[in-house]
Amino acid sequence: MEMKKITVLGAGIMGAGIAQCAAQAGFEVSIRDMEDRFVEKGLTTIKANLERAVSKGKMTADDADTIMDRVTGTTDLTMAARDADLVIEAVIEVLEIKKQVFQELAAICKKETVFASNTSGLSITEMAVAACRPDKFIGMHFFNPVPVMRLVELIKGFSTSDETLGLAKAFVDKINKTAIVVKEAPGFAVNRILCPMINEAVFALAEDIASPGDIDNAMTLGANMPIGPLALADMVGLDTLLLVLESFHEEFGEDKYRPAPLLRKMVRAGYLGRKSGKGFYDYTIQKGK
Repeated sequence: MEMKKITVLGAGIMGAGIAQCAAQAGFEVSIRDMEDRFVEKGLTTIKANLERAVSKGKMTADDADTIMDRVTGTTDLTMAARDADLVIEAVIEVLEIKKQVFQELAAICKKETVFASNTSGLSITEMAVAACRPDKFIGMHFFNPVPVMRLVELIKGFSTSDETLGLAKAFVDKINKTAIVVKEAPGFAVNRILCPMINEAVFALAEDIASPGDIDNAMTLGANMPIGPLALADMVGLDTLLLVLESFHEEFGEDKYRPAPLLRKMVRAGYLGRKSGKGFYDYTIQKGK
């Protein structure tokens, strides 16, 4: 099956990034969210990214306009998905919400449509069953910021067909990214390793071993990481990190995956990282607020 139209569900930072990459690769893209303000914010994010690329000489203004013309936004799920060849879900990291979305899609999309979830660690098999097409369902985990990060994890569910995996690989190649294929397990490959490491950094901070800046410097200068674990947590979103760690703790039943109490307190306080303005660092100062 040749893929031409891509639908992205969720116009947040991940969904907008996925939509941008697909449009740059020549696909017709529909991006859908629950409210007009979210859709408009997603489209604005894509436009700003393209304008930045133009200012850096990476593309012409005409190229940016052509790419932007390939992207449409809507709050209407039927309009967004009924003709899609591939639907990529990038909504909140809550399994029941994702399952509900795929149940709705099953009644809208054509039978050939491939479904993909951008989940960072939830069960592909369980979502595939809810979607009523387990053979045409796959995990397609992108990394933030999507236009920059080259990796995509492709996760086969229990019944994902080889054909679906092949179509997913072809799509990833077309958008100029590198795919790795991993077996279904909590956190897959990257987050299985990364999230416990970030969690340990939060424990270290809570125990007053070092300041946030010194913890991050230790890992950037001493372990050659491009960004420190606490700064990375702020970029990912502390609420998202907490959800992932909670799912690990529940799935594995091992205390080594227990979320740091400080992380839980910060989420309850609304300190979610960059998206809220404050996390382990204060971003309101940088924004001049």
